Amino acid sequence: MKTQAGWRVSLLKVKKKWLFPASCIFFFLLSVLMTGCFLWQYHLPKLKTGSLGPEVTAAPVRMCPQHPEPVPLAHPLPVLKEALEKVDRILRQALPAPGLAAMSAVVIHNDTVLWTGNFGKKNGSDPASGPPNEYTMYRISSVSKIFPVLMLYRLWEEGTVASLDDPLERYASSFTINNPLGMASAPKQQSLTVGLEEVGPAPRPTPVTLRRMASQLSGLPRRLRSTSLLWRGSTQEALSLLKDDVLVADPGTRCHYSTLAFSLLAHVLAAHTAHGDYQRWISENVLEPLGMADTGFDLTPPVRTRLAAGFYGSGRPAPLYDLGWYRPSGQMYSTAADLAKLAMELLGSSPKRLLRPDVAKTLLAPLLACPGAYFANETGTPWEFHMQRGYRVVRKDGDLDGYAATFSLVPSLHLGLVLLLAGPRPPGPDLVAQAYDVLLPAMERALREAELSPAPPPSAHPFTGYFTFANLTFYEVRAGPAGELRLRQFGPRVEALVPPAFRTLSLRHLRGRVFQLHVAREFPCMLPLGDAWLSLEAQHGQLVNFYPLDDHGLSPGFDVPGLNTYRVLRLLRKPVFKTQ
Repeated sequence: MKTQAGWRVSLLKVKKKWLFPASCIFFFLLSVLMTGCFLWQYHLPKLKTGSLGPEVTAAPVRMCPQHPEPVPLAHPLPVLKEALEKVDRILRQALPAPGLAAMSAVVIHNDTVLWTGNFGKKNGSDPASGPPNEYTMYRISSVSKIFPVLMLYRLWEEGTVASLDDPLERYASSFTINNPLGMASAPKQQSLTVGLEEVGPAPRPTPVTLRRMASQLSGLPRRLRSTSLLWRGSTQEALSLLKDDVLVADPGTRCHYSTLAFSLLAHVLAAHTAHGDYQRWISENVLEPLGMADTGFDLTPPVRTRLAAGFYGSGRPAPLYDLGWYRPSGQMYSTAADLAKLAMELLGSSPKRLLRPDVAKTLLAPLLACPGAYFANETGTPWEFHMQRGYRVVRKDGDLDGYAATFSLVPSLHLGLVLLLAGPRPPGPDLVAQAYDVLLPAMERALREAELSPAPPPSAHPFTGYFTFANLTFYEVRAGPAGELRLRQFGPRVEALVPPAFRTLSLRHLRGRVFQLHVAREFPCMLPLGDAWLSLEAQHGQLVNFYPLDDHGLSPGFDVPGLNTYRVLRLLRKPVFKTQ
């Protein structure tokens, strides 16, 4: 046997034998690694000479207009056809949801119905029942709240209502309600002997106004104290109940849904009409003028025959109960075809106008942002506003036992969507939002690609020629092939700074001697001009007002009031510029 010393000598010899090859392998791998790192570093992007930091990427150019002009479209368009087919699939796939028996939908653009969709069975309890159609009646629940607001705006337009911001007391003198949240900033000190009901700061004059009642900003409770939707009291009884009630929010400060506010508004305003009856006023002043013959309040036997049968989520049939005093807030029934007529009216496309354009624009404007847990981004009269893909979608949704409904508009695109359901809304993503996710980009593309036909004046001759503003900027107005006018900026400075594509603007004839500047279908909002910037966005849409014609039948010049540009005067001939 070997001694311990012998084992050590043998082990040392083995180590020396493998040490040199192992070292060679290690240094070879290290050299390969370092060479790879060098090559990787060599191929990295290099800073430009003299640069003190990383290369800055140019910011993307913001294009205008943000929304395309809602010009008339020549239907059918492939891009819209494809989008509408997707909407059809979205709704069809939702039909198996629990309790959902039938759906009817319609998409509107301007005065045209682009698409109608009808799914399921009109009577889900009858296996032999046929599908619904655009004339099938549905209960529209809170979509009914649109009609008290139409009444308010119409009475305001006629002068019966002096102001949308009138306090309710002006039209219902006995109205009063406690407002514990609206307090004066510096309350007066009061004696401890004063009764408890009088202790505290003095109320601040924050009235419950008509506009706030129509926009979920009144602070009124959701319903009258100790009442259900089936309550059959009178308006005087309602006012008496409110005397001992409290506002749930200081009016005008917070979005709070109130069915009470709309019913009270309708009944109070109706008392100031010729017949004092809300339903009669709506029928005579809204439904009949718009031809909405299949819309109303009373669930008569003929109406019940045409009504799609509503169901709960469990599949149990829903009763058709009457809402009594709360009728203005949710009693109505309608059809997809009738609500399409209302959508066209509010979009300004109907030949029969209920409201002046300026009044309709006020009606469709948001009033207050609704942060927090409220179900909409903003509130209006009576709308809920939702931002989607850069567009403000105006919606009124309603849900009642066995039925659901949505009436929606995108005013900037003149687009509308109505959805009526016999049954509860399907769980999961909102159907209307899904539909707009498809419709909005398709409609935007269709409008941006559409060519707006020029609007020439009766005669181009009075307006053509050369003009100057203080001999600083120069313009040529000339007629195109169809007689349409174009305004060309020229001169050494313009030609040096402004790209050729944006030196010529269209002049659309509006009326008389007034034209409107139009830059292009799409253009950069700001254009760099040396060290300054030119806002093409500010020029787009401005009015050009030509002066009255002189003895030679020519306009001596024009103003552009929106750009604060006046006395752009005619030149006798084309100016000649000296070259430097």
